[in-house]
Amino acid sequence: MTITVDQNDPLERILSIEVARVTEAAAIAAALLRGRGDEKAADQAAVDAMRSALSRLPVDGTIVIGEGERDEAPMLFIGEKVGSREGPAVDIALDPLEGTTVCAKNLPNSLTVIAVAAKGSLLNAPDVYMEKIAVGPGYPEGVVSLRRSPRENLEALAAAKGVPIGEITACILDRPRHAKLIEEIRDCGAAIRLIGDGDVAGVIHTTDPEETGIDIYMGIGGAPEGVLAAAALRCMGGQMEGRLQLNTNEKRARAETMGVTDPYRIYTLGDLASGDVIFAATGVTSGNLLGGVRFYRNRIETHTLVMRSRTRTVRDIRSRHYDRARFGL
Repeated sequence: MTITVDQNDPLERILSIEVARVTEAAAIAAALLRGRGDEKAADQAAVDAMRSALSRLPVDGTIVIGEGERDEAPMLFIGEKVGSREGPAVDIALDPLEGTTVCAKNLPNSLTVIAVAAKGSLLNAPDVYMEKIAVGPGYPEGVVSLRRSPRENLEALAAAKGVPIGEITACILDRPRHAKLIEEIRDCGAAIRLIGDGDVAGVIHTTDPEETGIDIYMGIGGAPEGVLAAAALRCMGGQMEGRLQLNTNEKRARAETMGVTDPYRIYTLGDLASGDVIFAATGVTSGNLLGGVRFYRNRIETHTLVMRSRTRTVRDIRSRHYDRARFGL
């Protein structure tokens, strides 16, 4: 089948479905290894499936957020060219398996994730840690900021929401580095939802607190995941700030080669992801955001969200794949 892309609309609507096929393929491959305890095998399966699906995507794509830098990743590395090479030039951020540990243990909220944006729209972030803070839509601009203390941010958010601080819930990665942050938040009277992995999903959860019970995301996670989360917030609405953790000379030098000149800069949502963005995520394991892949004798079922910032559209796609052989089954 030949796909024609409107060059006056670089991320033309047809790409929404094509991008969903990329995350679906990776999710199905990873789901076959759920609960097996082998993180590397699950991640490699997702990488292989995503790479194959990307080769058919009608774009001239460059990976700006991937599985690592060229010397660290055999495929889907930063700077790699992907797509059919016939179509618009785009930047691509991806995580073939967001939450490898979650998948290996068959716990909630493991996803496959990709963002496609106009060239130059996504921050080319090094694979280091990033301090993040994020909230969903509907609040005054600048309601939270990394320049403020956790208490100040929680008080401001509670005031903007019109509730006592005790009704605010913060999502944080369950890591030893967050011990002080967790103590500060609890001292304020706010609740905490600790997650073992998957901070892209954690940030997205802030966009629908009535459904997820999460009002704010705080803490330190991966910088690549920060860019992917920002791409989703661009589509769904919300606010986010990020600050790279460049605490060694080697990290600062690596960041400089990728265009980072100020190691202390606080990046806004628009700095992390700008312009027109398509974001897609498919559930590997079931969670608050997405259902996991389900295998039946004659079909496979997947649950995918596809979003676009230009149209502020969120598509909830529940697919039944009857051609199991297409996925090697």
